[in-house]
Amino acid sequence: MVSLSKNQSVSLSKQSTSLAKIDFGLGWDPVAQKKGFLSRLFSGDSNEIDLDASCILLDKSGNTIDVVWFGQLNSECGSVKHSGDNLTGEGDGDDEVISVDLIKLPADVEYLAFTVNSFRGQTFNDVENAFCRVVDQNGKELARYQLNEQGAHTGIIISSLCRNSGQWDFTAHGVACRGRTIENMYPQVVETVVR
Repeated sequence: MVSLSKNQSVSLSKQSTSLAKIDFGLGWDPVAQKKGFLSRLFSGDSNEIDLDASCILLDKSGNTIDVVWFGQLNSECGSVKHSGDNLTGEGDGDDEVISVDLIKLPADVEYLAFTVNSFRGQTFNDVENAFCRVVDQNGKELARYQLNEQGAHTGIIISSLCRNSGQWDFTAHGVACRGRTIENMYPQVVETVVR
């Protein structure tokens, strides 16, 4: 497994020689809030953070082919599938997973941009232990990017996959955005991902 820093890339095809399918996992935890007895009594212990993972399928010019998100769990071609919306971020491991069948992916898909945003407007100051990882069809973790930056932003272009002479490169971006929806983030996604 390769641990990446911001703006680093790795060839996934070299990490897994028969790479056919991957899972993009996203995990996070709410920042622990210290509350007094009365605060817990009247507001409850809830410290939920609803982040939403999305995948934008782009052609070589940056034109959108399809978008997979909690409102559209499957791409039209059937090669990209979202596990569904985790509303809390609680628990260990991946909170949301986007599965990609690289063999079934249409030939005109050059880039897959992975984003995360807070539709509710919660900022990344309220998030800790955020990460993304790529796991192959055999369950082997190929790459991981630990997101250490917090801030007042509501979205992040977290990573991307790029087709490179029949192989796949994974890049950790970690670019902060103000978008609460994937539509708000789209121009910055293209600028960040398309080379």
